[in-house]
Amino acid sequence: MSKRSEPKPQSSPWKLLLWTAIAGLIFGLIGFGEVAEDWLRMFRNGFHKHNASGQIVVVDIDDKALREIGNWPWPRHDDAKLVDALSVAGAKRIAFDINFSFPSDPAEDRAFAESIARSGKVTLFTRFKVGPTQGTQVNSPPLPAFAQHAQIGTTSVAYNWENAVWTLPYALDVNGRNVPSYAALMAGVTGEPGTEFPVDYSIDVRSVPHFSASDILDGRVPSRMLAGKQVIVGVASEVIGDAFFIPGYGRSFGVDVHAIGAETLKSGTPIGIGWIPGLVFGLIAAALAVRFDRNAARYPIIAGALATLFVLPGFLEAHLVFADVTPGLFVVLVVGSVLAWRAFRARGLVNPDSNLANLNALRSNTAGKKKALIAARVLNYEEILSTLPVNSERQLTDQIVNRLSVGAPDRVLYQGDAGIFAWFEEPRAPFGHHLDALYSLFRNPATIAGLPVDLSIAFGVELGSSRSLSNRLASALVAADEAAHDGLKWKYHDPDTVQDASWKLSMLSQLDDAIDKGQVWVAYQPKLELRTRRIIGAEALARWTHPEKGPIAASEFVAAAEQSDRITKLTDFVLETAVGAAASINRRGTPFDIAVNLSARLLSDKGLILRVSALLARHGLAPSRLTLELTETAALTGSGEGLEMIAKLRELGVGISIDDYGTGLSTLEYLKKVPANEIKIDQSFVKGMVENRSDRLMVQSTIGLAHSLGRRVVAEGVEEHPTLDLLLEMECDIVQGYAVGRPMSIESLARRITTERKRGAA
Repeated sequence: MSKRSEPKPQSSPWKLLLWTAIAGLIFGLIGFGEVAEDWLRMFRNGFHKHNASGQIVVVDIDDKALREIGNWPWPRHDDAKLVDALSVAGAKRIAFDINFSFPSDPAEDRAFAESIARSGKVTLFTRFKVGPTQGTQVNSPPLPAFAQHAQIGTTSVAYNWENAVWTLPYALDVNGRNVPSYAALMAGVTGEPGTEFPVDYSIDVRSVPHFSASDILDGRVPSRMLAGKQVIVGVASEVIGDAFFIPGYGRSFGVDVHAIGAETLKSGTPIGIGWIPGLVFGLIAAALAVRFDRNAARYPIIAGALATLFVLPGFLEAHLVFADVTPGLFVVLVVGSVLAWRAFRARGLVNPDSNLANLNALRSNTAGKKKALIAARVLNYEEILSTLPVNSERQLTDQIVNRLSVGAPDRVLYQGDAGIFAWFEEPRAPFGHHLDALYSLFRNPATIAGLPVDLSIAFGVELGSSRSLSNRLASALVAADEAAHDGLKWKYHDPDTVQDASWKLSMLSQLDDAIDKGQVWVAYQPKLELRTRRIIGAEALARWTHPEKGPIAASEFVAAAEQSDRITKLTDFVLETAVGAAASINRRGTPFDIAVNLSARLLSDKGLILRVSALLARHGLAPSRLTLELTETAALTGSGEGLEMIAKLRELGVGISIDDYGTGLSTLEYLKKVPANEIKIDQSFVKGMVENRSDRLMVQSTIGLAHSLGRRVVAEGVEEHPTLDLLLEMECDIVQGYAVGRPMSIESLARRITTERKRGAA
């Protein structure tokens, strides 16, 4: 296959690797794969699960102890008895995971202090808990009377969104003092303050010996079960609290976390190597896959890398080396998926007989949307093919391609069935003279398999439109057929300038029917609050996808509906859909506003207030969450019924926005009369404000004026980040445009909002 006829590559695989590497780096830096990482580690733990050493013993303040001894907190003479009993039994250490930072009855406190002094084996904690919202530290040191004869350790933990503890400190700096963690104390190891180690939850939590405190106090536990053991006493009742999620086991208590942490350190020195090695491995594997052009070589590399990232960490964790692999998995999966998708699509983008790019490749060439499309139909192609020897089609195709490529050797040609060929040209190319010259070339016979063959051809040109490439190709082929029928060399077809009278006449009746059939739908363009940089709402936009004509421009059917006083049904449909969508998002706990365009023609509709009120009540959306934007700049008289309608909508609690401010009749008088709470600056000023000083002054003065009147400002048409930054400096409230997001489905918008909220909370 000649180079000029190959399908255009979708993008360089090395560019894919570069962008995926950047995304993988961001993925790792923000900890986006934390949830998947945790579950993968829990899954791997099941393959190398093992029992605890038995040298760490947990004494539970459990429901049984509460029933037999009494409600919590116990009198401290019970704690003293527990210390004495464990000391007599020969416990090596008695560590309390219980808060002794507050005083109780002096006699009770004195009894407990004396038992600590007698034992000489007691450890008490000073701690604070650090959760997902880090920063708050509440120290709880034991009373000085207790600390005098006790060793001080820390039970401070950092827990994640699931209330699970994946790492523990060796020690912490508490007010300038190096305080070891309970895990380090019980394991007999030391470490620098602030350094952490990963907890090995492949140690079976259920294999750690547990005894009820009541059994200890009543002497029901043999001394041999406690002698020489590290004992940790702590809460094990939901009534008291201190509950945590133990990965792989479910809900449990803090004492289990410290016990497994100590068992981890007793097994060896755990090492956490983080996510960078996994990412580097994934990038190396992805680079190797990209380097090969053949899928037969790519797929084993991708599969091997995935298997390694799934299996190798389990082997490492069995030797106390912990690695995070989700950034590496992300890179390998993204590159592998894209390469597989491209390979899948490529199989359907080539003509199997000639190896030329086919019409599917043409339809998928997004770059062609902005170019003119030329179709050539060899009128007697099948007739010629039927007379040629077997396997001669390639010669015929080559002859045609050689002639169509004269004057443009790098032209990418696409071949369809029955002698159809097509290509893209720049819109301002001199089509006429070039097609005349190509037509002349085909007047000379071609030689196929030694036989002279006359080729008859006609050309059709489609200059470009907003329709799909499939529709444009059909138009170009129709033009080629018409040229052949009329005896012309080529014919031009431009659907944007050809008047379709029947369509214009039937569009409005079809619009009502299209709403009923679901062909009209609502897209949502997100709105960004500049102060918080969060999506706080969206504008609802009507869209019509005609089953035959494809997408119909909103400016066409909305304007026609307004001019013909048939806008009510369309507006009611958009309101119903948009309010329902906004209510759904608000019910998830995310504040979300929705804006809907309102034609000034509807301000004389006396039933509008009732319909809007009923709609808000039915969907359970607060009126303040709905903003109606006045889309028409028709004059509103000071005493007109339109202003009365707006006032009633404001009394209902609905927001009113003056749309396209700065154009038409959006004057100071208009602003003064309309009881709006929002001004929306027209995009014609916003788009040029970076380069155009007049536009910039217009925008800045409008923002100042609106704020002085107590109204918020929305800037639409924000397509570049410099524009967004400039609006931020001007203290604009809200922006919308391509720099924030294109119109999208409510599902896509909801996913984006959820993702941004999660990132903001991380």
